[in-house]
Amino acid sequence: MRVNNVHSRVFAVDSLEQVGALIDSLATADDRLWPHETWPAVRFDRPLGVGARGGHGPVRYDITEYQPARRLRCGFTNPTGLHGYHEWTARPVPGGYELRHSLIANTTGWTVLSWPLMWRPLHDALVEDALDKAAGHLGIRAARTWWSGYVRALRRTAKVRRRPKVGV
Repeated sequence: MRVNNVHSRVFAVDSLEQVGALIDSLATADDRLWPHETWPAVRFDRPLGVGARGGHGPVRYDITEYQPARRLRCGFTNPTGLHGYHEWTARPVPGGYELRHSLIANTTGWTVLSWPLMWRPLHDALVEDALDKAAGHLGIRAARTWWSGYVRALRRTAKVRRRPKVGV
């Protein structure tokens, strides 16, 4: 099964560098993009750069392309039934600067079923949380994306950390 999963936000900020810097902060002590507060953290075996290996939770990947403040592409190495990549990109668009996450892959074996039933809902919630976090770090007040009941049930089953209450 082909997967073409894209999430993006356009931010009306002063420069592309502001948005691109969020990508560059990924997996650092000052990570302003990944919602590690409520999802498994992204970790790499070295600083961002081609050849770095890492992942989050059971998902593993290698950095295959990196243009600082513009693009970070990672090729999947696990799960075995996910063949493709995911990437963060920053680019100018009408009205501001777009931060985009794309997951482009083919699924085989068990992942043909587990992607739509389990991984896609969790992935969608995680990426929307990342975009919410990005907005906050850019000083943009945005409505918080809420998890569906299905996502909350999947997280309980997987025992993923709870989301902190607003204002706490």
